[in-house]
Amino acid sequence: MKQIPERSMNKVIVVTRKTRLTELIQKYNTFEQAKFYIEHLGADFSDYIQEDRTYREAVKKVVAQVEKYARVQEVDRTFFPNLLLGKEDIIITVGQDGLVANVMKYLNNHPLIGVNPDIRRWEGVLLPFEPGDLAGILPAVLGKNYRQKAVTMAKASSRDGQEMLAVNDLFIGPRTHTSAQYDLRWNKKTESQSSSGIIVSTGLGATGWHKSIMTQAKQIAGAFKGGSAISCETPDWAADRLTFVVREPYPSRSTQAEIVYGKLGKADTFRIVSKMAVSGVVFSDGMESDAIEFNAGSEIEIGIADKKGNLVV
Repeated sequence: MKQIPERSMNKVIVVTRKTRLTELIQKYNTFEQAKFYIEHLGADFSDYIQEDRTYREAVKKVVAQVEKYARVQEVDRTFFPNLLLGKEDIIITVGQDGLVANVMKYLNNHPLIGVNPDIRRWEGVLLPFEPGDLAGILPAVLGKNYRQKAVTMAKASSRDGQEMLAVNDLFIGPRTHTSAQYDLRWNKKTESQSSSGIIVSTGLGATGWHKSIMTQAKQIAGAFKGGSAISCETPDWAADRLTFVVREPYPSRSTQAEIVYGKLGKADTFRIVSKMAVSGVVFSDGMESDAIEFNAGSEIEIGIADKKGNLVV
């Protein structure tokens, strides 16, 4: 194992997120008012308390382990996009899988360690470690002697120079539950479409939103004796390939519904031109609050990002 540099030379950023209890207290001002609201609905408020307690204990254990080896900076995920990262910084996320995805897109080859704060509550596809595991894995990462898994990301680029990365998936469509209107251009094929939006998924994202869409398609097709041909495959996370699915395409006199599913490699072109007067958006990994406007005349090009994520395994 390579020698670990001095503690003062290393910085580990621990990224956290608000628990449901914290968000309720912020919304209703006090613990008592939050408790009254939940119990008034007939729900079990003790579950919120237990989740919060378990999460805080997990963060405390993580910070205590990291302090033995490096300087620690604890950051809420809402502030992470604006954080200036050092070249040698190591990132630890303590939360659900979505937190890993939301953080990874802002990194530049930094090692990312996903910690599951509550294995009884969260499955944790991207969270291979528990707080106690850091005693073994962190010295290895500091010594640059660890295994990593590369993660391919998608990229959306607008004509006016805006860019957005996605670890799981991109959504292109309406902000509200209305129909999206756009022209879709996939290599040499072009269609005018009306749908509830387009999902572009990475290999990692195939286990998320994409999986739910494909499962629905398979079950519907199965009702008509044709579901066996539809596969809910899980591709390699590092493969240079994206998959797009058009949600609920509507054929009419002015719109088509032939291009509804396809694969995108590095040589493929995929562009969408908006025809929506208002409420068109492009967002990634479920973060609708951080969206690119996609209204009439806007053009978005979708492709494979140049950089990859670096998940410690």
